[in-house]
This record gives sequence, C-alpha cells and structure tokens, in this order.
Amino acid sequence: MVLLGAAACALALAACGNSNERVTSGTYAGEGGVPAPYVQVGPLAYQVQISRELNPYENEDQALLEGIPASIQQLHPGEEWFAVFLQVYNETGKPHPASTEISLYDTQDNVYYPINPTGYNPFVYRGGEVPAHGRLPEPDSVAGESPTQGAALLFKLKVASLANRPIEIKIVNPENPKEVATAELDV
Repeated sequence: MVLLGAAACALALAACGNSNERVTSGTYAGEGGVPAPYVQVGPLAYQVQISRELNPYENEDQALLEGIPASIQQLHPGEEWFAVFLQVYNETGKPHPASTEISLYDTQDNVYYPINPTGYNPFVYRGGEVPAHGRLPEPDSVAGESPTQGAALLFKLKVASLANRPIEIKIVNPENPKEVATAELDV
C-alpha cells in the first residue's frame, strides 16, 4: 500500500512539475504557481487554464451562460455551475479535430458532461478543427483574448462532488477513441 501511494505521489509531482511536459494523466493543480501540464491526447495537447465554480448572478459569469435556455440555467438544490477553461494546441503540420468527448467525474463515480448553449456564446468550447501549428481558442477570438485565454466547458455539478475530490477531466481522442487522457482539476 505504501508503494502504491508513493507511486501515485511521484506521478502527480512529475505531471505538474514542468509545464512543457506531455503526459496522458496527472494533475492540473498548478500548485505553487507552477503552470499546469499539457496533457497529450493523440496529436493534440490540451491544457486547462483554470477550473472554477460559477456565480450566475455575477456579470462575468452570466456572459459564460449566454445561449443556455433559462430552463436549463436554473439550478436545483444541491447543484452548482462549474467551468473548465481549456486550450488545445496542434504542433503538427496538418489540421486535427479537437475532442468533443470530454467529461468530469468525482471519486463517487458521478460523471458530468458539458452543457452546450443552443444560442451564440463566444466563450464556450465546441471542439472543431485545430489548424496546423494552431490553437483553440484562436488567440484573436473573444475566448482567446479573455482573462483565462481558454474556451469554457460548462457543467452542472452536484455540490457534493466538490467534496468528493479529486474531480478529474477525461478527454477522448476523436481520431482514435481508445486514446484517452485524464487529469485532476484544481478545484
């Protein structure tokens, strides 16, 4: 058991120690000001800029929920809006599709899928093709110029999941669904 714990700690430290490191699992904690790692999923690298709870009564967070019908925006008791701000990098010489199969899960096996607006929202992550030597969101886009510089994945989480940490993100390669990467979020 001690060896298992030591191995897990070593993996976590290795994953968050170098922001240029390409890993397929690890942590996005970014503790001590260390940038989060790039998680490799097929030919693309994904980096969570930040993840946080949203307050639908604040102007900044209201903009993130634009285009989501009021009936879906409504939170039930014990629910929270949660956003993961993501960048996707393509360092290859040809375009590749970014994953649209992204989910969150907690230690109690609760799984959450992004809620996409039905209307226009320039901040939301929608996947799509990442051009050769390009990035999503594009640097000159609304999301790319936002303070997080990432496109937002929007989730409704059970408040209890915030206590059932770590919350992990799972990203599936659209070109080969057998290739999956996971990482812990800093919540």
